[in-house]
Amino acid sequence: MTPFSLRATYVGGATALVEFCGLRFLTDPTFDPAGSSYPTPIYTLRKTMDPALTAADVGEIDAVLLSHDHHPDNLDRTGRAMLARARRVIAAAAGAERLGHGVTSLGTWESLVLDSSDGRSVRVTGVPAGHGPAGGHRGPCIGFLLQDADQPADAPAPAIYISGDTVWYDTLNAIPRRVDVRVAFLFMGAARVLEVGPAHLTMTGEEGVLAAGAMSHAAIVPLHFEGWAHFSEGRSQIEQAFAAAGLSERLQWLPAGRAVSLGEVGR
Repeated sequence: MTPFSLRATYVGGATALVEFCGLRFLTDPTFDPAGSSYPTPIYTLRKTMDPALTAADVGEIDAVLLSHDHHPDNLDRTGRAMLARARRVIAAAAGAERLGHGVTSLGTWESLVLDSSDGRSVRVTGVPAGHGPAGGHRGPCIGFLLQDADQPADAPAPAIYISGDTVWYDTLNAIPRRVDVRVAFLFMGAARVLEVGPAHLTMTGEEGVLAAGAMSHAAIVPLHFEGWAHFSEGRSQIEQAFAAAGLSERLQWLPAGRAVSLGEVGR
């Protein structure tokens, strides 16, 4: 198996820049300042941290990987405005329909191939996501796999997994059965909006441990665990869960605003 390398830059919340095979991917863009609020008829979400980088700082984007468009902690006002600057925006069907303007729709287990300027290619595959408990999902959501599309067919490429907003549930076990995940960006924080119910809507630390167990070769990179008032778990709770499971060495925390090489993956 041919190893690959990637770089990642943590912007804040659900937003990270992932550089892989000559392409620059941005997860769920959120760039509004701390103190921003987002009222709905039922609840109000509040942002508590500034992004580490501005939308301008991030520079050119080959593809935005948008898990869903209908919650501001995954697509805020500034993030929505910057979508037009990206060469491509990839979203679940419902989000693509709402956003329009040439947004690419990607269904579960559907794939597309993006070419970089240096001749390399990345396969982007949509994977399941359940944004809340059974029967209580907060609208359609999608996760993503990234793979080197130039890998020979007889040597399946290792994968990068970007969970999007999801809890860990049985359906997600299909991901490690299909691909060898070597880096997993997990949206954690155990988001809870009490006005819509007590259930968590993103992964808890304990669910992150379950994901790590299923994706046994993967480095675990937490995202979406700070910066918003509705997160019920932060870094300390995640670290405690992984320590209790003897998996602390699997966690890789990204420093805010600084590109980090995650090293060779797929050895």
